[in-house]
Amino acid sequence: MTSTRNAQPEVNAKVSSKLLFRAGTANSAVWQGFAGSMMLLLGSLGVGWLASSSVLIRNPLFILARTTPVAVITTTVLLCLGAALMLRAWLRLRQHLAGWDEKSAPVLKKALILWVAPMMLALPLFSRDSYAYIGQGRLMQQGLNPYTDGISALNNYFLLGPDTLWTEAPTPYGPLWLWLEQFAVLLPANSPEIALIPFRIACLVGVILLAIYVPKLAARHGFNPHRALWLVVLNPVVLINFIGSVHNDSLMLGLVVAGLYFASAKRPLLGIVLVTASIAIKPITLIALPFVGLLWAGSRAGWVRKFSFWAATLGISTAIMAAMGAINGLGFGWLAALQTPGTVWIWYAPVGLLSNTVGFVISLVGGPGGTVTDVIKTIGQLASILIVMALAFLPVKAPAVPFSEESDGGTPVLDEAQLYSQAVMRRMAWAFAAVVLMASMIQPWYMLWLLAFFAMTGIKEGWQMRTVLYLSAFFTLIALTDQLSVFPWIPVVLVRAVAIVVGLASVLFVMFGDKKTRGLFVQKWEIAAARDAAS
Repeated sequence: MTSTRNAQPEVNAKVSSKLLFRAGTANSAVWQGFAGSMMLLLGSLGVGWLASSSVLIRNPLFILARTTPVAVITTTVLLCLGAALMLRAWLRLRQHLAGWDEKSAPVLKKALILWVAPMMLALPLFSRDSYAYIGQGRLMQQGLNPYTDGISALNNYFLLGPDTLWTEAPTPYGPLWLWLEQFAVLLPANSPEIALIPFRIACLVGVILLAIYVPKLAARHGFNPHRALWLVVLNPVVLINFIGSVHNDSLMLGLVVAGLYFASAKRPLLGIVLVTASIAIKPITLIALPFVGLLWAGSRAGWVRKFSFWAATLGISTAIMAAMGAINGLGFGWLAALQTPGTVWIWYAPVGLLSNTVGFVISLVGGPGGTVTDVIKTIGQLASILIVMALAFLPVKAPAVPFSEESDGGTPVLDEAQLYSQAVMRRMAWAFAAVVLMASMIQPWYMLWLLAFFAMTGIKEGWQMRTVLYLSAFFTLIALTDQLSVFPWIPVVLVRAVAIVVGLASVLFVMFGDKKTRGLFVQKWEIAAARDAAS
């Protein structure tokens, strides 16, 4: 009886780390993902976002795809099935490459190219942010200040197709992104589709930077770089939100990860420049600066040395941002716009749900519900700031021995600098997690910041990996049921209902119905699958 009990954890550990399937090949998973990406491309023709002024609206193909109810529903179904197929392909790729040896690298690179290429040609999916970028570029072109003027200051701004939620809000972006926006609207043809090209390329550059530096940082901290590449860069939530939705978080995240690598590899000045470039895309990565200072100071630094390097890091970054502000004439205007995303909330953000629920209840009994909502949100923001400060200022103790992601694999020998780098970046990952989880609005791509930071400092098999898989499935589904472009005369309730039903059914099937992938989500099926494979 004792031997059976002792054997069970061993079975679980082997299953968790080396789950292999005999049927199929990694190549079949690669092509499944390509098929899913092609379906997203085709789906975008019917429900992807077009500017109202786009000449494509007069194209017969787009007229058919966007004005006929049957075609709109068909493209919606294609979109949902394509995303679910990409999710399945990503999971199957993990199963086929569970050894994560050097033979994994060409397969992963091939998958990345094939999965990204169709989405580079798709209309923007699930988000109209790219059209807001064009509007902000036109503000710059007309000499207006995007940190004080919303897109609504433009004549006929609604023809651009930005989300009306943000048309009167100041931009939350830094000077580097504003320059890219300004360049985009200077391109010839005065076409929204042409203006989108620089944003697509910038998002692709961000993904490429992640593909280069996430594996390098994982390897530096003693973790398998191929596994990290699969976990982060090939994740369908990453590709859908960064390439399909054209979010500038892609370039922001790519630059900050590259900067962290160089800061960790004893090239701090280059690291600070790259992190500052990331701040100049979206200032949220200011959070990374104190941790870059810790990496620069080193593992044996005392308080004097730490504060000296913190001051130097902040000084260099501030000088670069000041120079950018002087060139564009907007100074540090982006500081006042940092609160722009905090003006909205969403149901799966804990602080957003709590603050608005409590505020609603208090309003029902005649109390100051709005004030209470604002107070709770403010408490959440202050708490996140205190947590970030604590994580940056409390002494960093590097682990004596790093944990292994593979429960039955060997642990590579790391030197003191590598162990310290892992500990500092893990602190930084928790700092970003605090800011995200205590915000009233959590966008799907916020999860991707945390995924990259935690993956390059180690995500264990077992419950940690299973959490990532559940979150990936959840945010894939959230994307599918979010913003779809539907003409006013087509019943949007019906289209959204189709998206919810088909999206939910297909993602749940991948998670719990598909015999080849459900074991990744439910441990008892995982163990049974391994026993079948071994028999």
